[in-house]
Amino acid sequence: MMEWTLAGLFVISALLLVFSLVKTYRDSKTQHKEIDLVHVSLMKEINSIQDSIRDIELDIEVVMKEAGIQLSADEKLLMREVIDLYRRNYSIESIAEKKQVTENEIEELLAPYLKIKDEGGLVANAN
Repeated sequence: MMEWTLAGLFVISALLLVFSLVKTYRDSKTQHKEIDLVHVSLMKEINSIQDSIRDIELDIEVVMKEAGIQLSADEKLLMREVIDLYRRNYSIESIAEKKQVTENEIEELLAPYLKIKDEGGLVANAN
C-alpha cells in the first residue's frame, strides 16, 4: 500500500511539473507577443519621426534657397549652436568665449533673433 501511495504521489508531482512547464511556456509566449507588439509600435513611431525630420530639413532647404541664403555646413552648425546657447540664456560674452569668436560676430549672428525678441517685448509693454 505504501508503494502505491509513493507511486501515486510521484505521478501527481510529475503531472504538476508538466502542467507548470506548459503554463510557463504559454506565459512566456504571451509576453514575447506583447514585447513584439510594443517593438513594432515603437519602430513605426521612430519611422514617423524620421519622416517628419526629413520633411523639416527639406522645408528649411527650400526656404533658404528661396531667401537666397547660402551657408556652408560649418556656418550652419555655428549658427545652430549659437542660437541654441542664446535660447538657453547664455550671455553673448560666454557664447563668444565658448565658440572662440568675437562678441561682435556673435551679435551679428544673433541680430535677427534679438530684434524679434525685442519687438515682442515692445508689443507686450504697449498694452
